[in-house]
Amino acid sequence: MKSFSNKVAAITGAGSGMGRSLAVKLAQRGCHVAISDIDEGNLAETERLAGVHGVKVTSKRVDVSKRDEVYAWADEVVADHGKCNLVFNNAGVGYGASVEGCEYGDAEWVVGINFWGVVYGTKAFLPHLRASGDGHVVNTSSLFGLLGFPGQSTYNATKFAVRGFTEALRIELDMMNAPVSATSVHPGGIKTNIARTARMNKSVMDLGVKDIAKSHLQIEKQFRVSADDAAEVILRGVQRNARRVLVGTDAKIYDLVQRVIPSSYQWLVIKAARFAMQ
Repeated sequence: MKSFSNKVAAITGAGSGMGRSLAVKLAQRGCHVAISDIDEGNLAETERLAGVHGVKVTSKRVDVSKRDEVYAWADEVVADHGKCNLVFNNAGVGYGASVEGCEYGDAEWVVGINFWGVVYGTKAFLPHLRASGDGHVVNTSSLFGLLGFPGQSTYNATKFAVRGFTEALRIELDMMNAPVSATSVHPGGIKTNIARTARMNKSVMDLGVKDIAKSHLQIEKQFRVSADDAAEVILRGVQRNARRVLVGTDAKIYDLVQRVIPSSYQWLVIKAARFAMQ
């Protein structure tokens, strides 16, 4: 997909962060957009920002952890726009806890959004992407879909799952010579509100976190890349049909480290985690 002009893109988690930036930048390129989020107020602002570029913008409150809602939205997108060429399964949430301290209810919340939301979005839109004759699935994994990190076991599990799911999908599409492709996106520290809205369990204190109330600020200190810059990297990756897109220097470094020392990298992560928690 060399051009986004006159294409139609569906984007989850579009109320803020990378989702909003993707919507606006696609609109700037002449792409019509269908956006969803659970925050209707922020979603309306994204609709306004994208709409000034003269493309058709539709919005819908969708909880991506609800399969029926995602499928109904996919059908609405095609009914409203006549087709759908791209789906960006971007919605995601964070949760900090040790494996021992992790609460099942919180873990199910994370898995429902971060993993099942991607599965539902992919499967709901895939027939429409095929019908368009020029489709692309873009699933947001993470730097934490490349390597493990303390206090992020549930988040790690979902993002590793997204990576495996998307890579298997890409292989299947290639084998079938389908008119659809797939890309797994791995952002590092992006300046979004995911850290601020993440749930934190007191068990992270066993891993060195001294003040849970301030832990969001500690995490955000590590964020270097703006959502707009991240969106640009992702869209360039889609245009070159990349199988994997690494966003940020941290993602590129850790990807290399994991490849070179696939098991002993864990000692480096321990040092990095302790430094970050100071």
